[in-house]
Order: sequence, then C-alpha cells, then structure tokens
Amino acid sequence: MRIAVLDRDSGFIQVLSKRLDRLGWEHRVLGSPVPTDAIASMRLSALVVDLAVLGPQAWEWLERLCGALPELGVVVCTGPSTVAQRVRGLRLGADDWITKPCHPEEVIARVQGVARRRRRSTSRTESKPLMAGEVEIRSDQFQAFVGGHGLDLTRREFELIELLAAAEGRVLEREEIYSRLWGYTMVRGDRSVDVFVRKLRQKLEKASPNWRYIHTHFGIGYRFAAESLEVVDPSDVPSSIPAHWDAGDKGELARAQQDGELGARAV
Repeated sequence: MRIAVLDRDSGFIQVLSKRLDRLGWEHRVLGSPVPTDAIASMRLSALVVDLAVLGPQAWEWLERLCGALPELGVVVCTGPSTVAQRVRGLRLGADDWITKPCHPEEVIARVQGVARRRRRSTSRTESKPLMAGEVEIRSDQFQAFVGGHGLDLTRREFELIELLAAAEGRVLEREEIYSRLWGYTMVRGDRSVDVFVRKLRQKLEKASPNWRYIHTHFGIGYRFAAESLEVVDPSDVPSSIPAHWDAGDKGELARAQQDGELGARAV
C-alpha cells in the first residue's frame, strides 16, 4: 500500500506515521498542496488530506483532483465540519470523511476500505453488462441504463445496485451491505443503507415503472430481483385451439379427447 498524507498537524502525522511503518506501508507527508500531475506521478493507492491545509481553494482543489484521478482513493481527515461541508466534499469525489480528533487505526481502516473498493472498481473493466428487467448495469462505465438512458446515479448508489445485483437474488443483510460499501462495521442504529436504498429505488421506479427491482426483507436486509408489475390481459392469452381451425377440426379434437377418456376408464 502506498499513500500520501497532506497535513501539517505534526502530532497527528507522527502517530500515524509510526503505525504505517509497522504495517510496512509506503507513505510520504505533503506539507502543502501539490499539482495533480505530481500526485499522479506518485502512483498512490490513497491520499489522506486535511482540507484546512488547502485554505479557500480547498473545494476547487478537491474537485480538480478527483476529476483528474478517478482511480485515486481520497480520504478527507479534517477538523469539525458541518453536514453541508461533508456532503459537498463527498459529492465532489472524496471517498470518505473523518473528523479530527481521530484514532490512527480508524484512518487506516478507512483507507483500507477505500482501497478494497478501488480494487473492485479495477476489475469492473473486464466484467460484462448485467441485465435485469429493463435495467442494464455497466460496471465498466460505472452506470446503469434503462432504454439506453442513464439513471444519473451517484457513486454510492451505483456501488449499491452493483452489489445487490451481483448477489443473484440472495438477501444481503444491512450490516453486510454497509461493510462492503463503506469499508467498516455499521454502528448500531445507523440508517445509511436504508436511505441509499430508498433513493436508488425511487430512481429505478421512475425510470422503469412497470418493474420492481429491490425487495425489502424486514429486519434482515434487501434482495435484488427484477419482477414485472404488468397485469396480463386475459384476451392476450392464446386459446388452446388455434383461431384458424374450422368446425371439423374442432370435432376431430373433441372425438380424440373422448376416445382418450374412454380408454383411461377401460384401463
């Protein structure tokens, strides 16, 4: 594992560096923002960044970095923040957000979780499209489509639909979904999985109203299976006797059925 830490908190850096050394991870400390191409040349698995170091340009720098290096795992580790700030950072491309003060073990666990998701993302380029009902899931494009139109999913929503669909009809418990998407154990009472499932379900229902995809198993978790909601019109069901048959044909069929019944009684 090769990571960089963009931070000026000497105490935090010292403690984290010691732990990384014990793990045998390659790591370097960056005391100030560096150009995107310089970070690309480092060939990092992940970057841990304190937005306070970036100052007023923090959001612009983060968006530019995540847009230019989509394969790089980015973990924001910064001081107290508002919900709006955390949401903004995640939407700009950060993979995770940690609030200081924090334990180095948590930082390492978050980085490991991001790295695992990145490895799964790398394997997506070799996977085939998955079809379910009217939905086509394209892992190589990180997107799902209905009738050729993208569903406008967030990164987390796509990871969720991909995970559920890959289970091939198996029920996934909430705890399993959380650990595989966020990379660490779900805290008791956390409703993040339910929130993301609801948002994903709404988008699927809007794009494909005649199908049901995500099924809730109360007290357990969720299952992905495409089920049509269309009601079959009885007039659409073909008759057992072809429409082009004439009366003579129907008479022959009736006699054959009668002979068969008589034969069955004789036996």
